[in-house]
Parts: sequence; structure tokens; C-alpha cells
Amino acid sequence: MKLDRTSERTIVFLVGAVQFINILDFMMVMPLGPDFAASLQIPTSHLGWIGASYTAAASVSGLAGSFFLDRFDRRSVLAVAMLGLVIGTAAGGFATGLTSLMATRVLAGAFGGPATSVSLSIIADVVPTERRGKAMGAVMGAFSAASVLGVPAGLELSRHGGWRTPFFSVAALGLVITILALLRMPKMRLHLDARAARSAGEADVGIWEIVRRPTVLLALAAPVTMMLAVFSLVPNLSSYFQYNAGYPRERLGLLYLVGGSISFFVLRGVGSLVDRFGPPRVALAGTGLYIVVLYVGFIHRVPSIPIMVLFVAFMMAGNFRQVAMSTTSTRVPAPAERARFMSIQSAVQHMASAVGAAGASAVLVERPDHSLERMPLVASGAAVLSAFLPPLLLLIDRRVREQRRQEAA
Repeated sequence: MKLDRTSERTIVFLVGAVQFINILDFMMVMPLGPDFAASLQIPTSHLGWIGASYTAAASVSGLAGSFFLDRFDRRSVLAVAMLGLVIGTAAGGFATGLTSLMATRVLAGAFGGPATSVSLSIIADVVPTERRGKAMGAVMGAFSAASVLGVPAGLELSRHGGWRTPFFSVAALGLVITILALLRMPKMRLHLDARAARSAGEADVGIWEIVRRPTVLLALAAPVTMMLAVFSLVPNLSSYFQYNAGYPRERLGLLYLVGGSISFFVLRGVGSLVDRFGPPRVALAGTGLYIVVLYVGFIHRVPSIPIMVLFVAFMMAGNFRQVAMSTTSTRVPAPAERARFMSIQSAVQHMASAVGAAGASAVLVERPDHSLERMPLVASGAAVLSAFLPPLLLLIDRRVREQRRQEAA
């Protein structure tokens, strides 16, 4: 199936819209943490467990999906995953305590994980390698769009209508986006055609054979280091900014609005930078910025630096690293193996997120004023872990290039 540029852009837009809902569903819970923690009597130091429940479920479902997702039309798989995500999100609005809220997040994560891996597989299927970095940057722009539009709106809905309102609103919007994607997206069977085109005597590559490849192992290690470094902090940012740094709750929506707006425009250029300079160099720049933010914002906090500046830099560093890693990952598997590989990587990535969030919750302690103790220790660990990403991407890039040269010879 060969698409013209207009159809290609339509698919990128639809996948970006799906990712917007998927990411918003996950992102909004963390800034809302102090709101529903007060209502449901959950300690702020335990908020990481809620994020961990989502990512752990996404990890398990992603691993299970690696065994069969490549056997179905990607559009159909995406529709089922999004419908499950919508149901799980709506159920979150009926939670009555920590246990029930974690249960609904498990349901949402079980479908959100496969939705991510299938979305990235669709982009890799329809967008040529020379334009893939830019397309990935556009899809990853859903992260910033969720910050610009979704998270501030969710925070305001929670402030005026209660913390349950954002859950119901995101579920309703997700249903609309899912229907739109089904109506406008063509069938996605390119990977099935590639499988059918194989010679009759060629055996299908098993999942464990894929995992044992050295390049694949490196490609799985990269998101582990990145997500451990990020999600030891992300679930606790809202509490830290409000109770440790004194940032007012009524301005929290503005924080995400400005931070997301700036990083949205930065993301549009990051994909082009990846295409021009390569993922390892872009990841190196992002990692350097990330370590600086961790040092001046959390390890040895400099009070004179505004929280707004820290948050914007935090998001920009994450954008650089995420686009570089995602672009590199799409170059590792063959088309017929792509969804399985992406599912495995998604599983590993989500499990690392769960471990990072749960680990931080185990280390952090809530003081009587709700501020968090031991944040410098958590941030120091994140800084060390983040330094592994650039060399890992460099090794992957070199191995992939060498493999392509051998195949062309």
C-alpha cells in the first residue's frame, strides 16, 4: 500500500489525535494528584502508586500483545485499544479510594499500552525513513498538546467542578476521536502483506528470537534508563511545586499551559533536527539540559529560578530525548515484526515507568505540611540514569547502519 503525501499527513494527524487522548489520560492524573488525594484521603507520598498501577498494566498488556498484534489489521487493533481506554478512564471518575482508583487505572493502562505501540507502528509503516523523524516529532507533539490544552483544562475542571469531571470529559472526547479515526483511517494491512509475501518455506520469526538480538536488547535498554529517570519525578511534580516550592494551586494550569505551548513548537523542530543530525546527538543535547534542570531544580534547588522556567526546561529536555529514542526504535525491526517489537518495547518502557514511580514513592516521605522529603536523593538517581541514553542510542544507530549496509551489499 503506497500512500500519497495528503493521505500520509491525514494518518499522522489521526494517530496524533489518538495519542493526544492516550497521553492526556495518563498525564492529567498526576497534576490532579493533590486534588483527589485530599478528597479520597490519599497521602501525597503515595501518589506514585497510582501512576505505577497504570504503567504496570500497560507493560503486561504490551508484552501480551507482542505475541499477536502483528496478526491483525492495525486500525482494528487501535479501535479496540482506544475503546478499552475510554471505558477505563470513565470508570476512574467513580473511584472511592486508593484501591478503586488504582483498579480503574489498571484497566486504562491495559488498553493504553497497546494503543501506543500500534500507533507508532502505523507511523513506521506509512512514513518513509527519510521523513519519519519529522512525523514522529508531530505525533510526539501530542504530549505538548495534552499539556497545552488538556492538562490545564483538566485542572480548571477539577477546581470548579470537582476532580471527577476531568475523567468523564476525557472519556467522552476519546470516544469521539476513536470514531473519527475509524471513519477516516484506511485499513492498515501493509505488515500482513509483507508476511504473506514471504516464501512458503520461510518460517515466521518468533518473539523470543527477536528479543535475543543484540540490537533489540540495546533498544529495550534505552527506554528503561529514560523512563526510570523521568517517572521517578513526574508523578510528584505537582505536589513538589505546590508544597515544597510554594507554587500556588490556582496557577498550576498556567504552568502546564505555558510549558506545553513552548515545548509544542520546540517539538516541531526536534524531529527535523533528528533527521539532520541523528538521534544520538539530539539525545545528548536533551540529556545535558535534563541533568542541569535536575541539579538546579531538585538536587540543590536555586530559589531564584522561577518554577515556570524549570518546568519549561524539564519538558523541552524530555521532548528531545523522547523523539530521538522513538525515531531510533522504528529503525530496529523489520516491517512484519514492527508491532511485536513496539509492544515489547512499550511493555519494558511502561514497567520501567512503574518501577520509577513506585520506587520514588517508597523513598519519599510526606511531611506534616504535605511537602516531600528526600526529593534530592530521587533526583540524583534520575540524573545518573539519564546519562545512559545517548551512548545507548549511539550504539543502536551504528549497529542499524551496519546491518543496512550488509543487506544492501
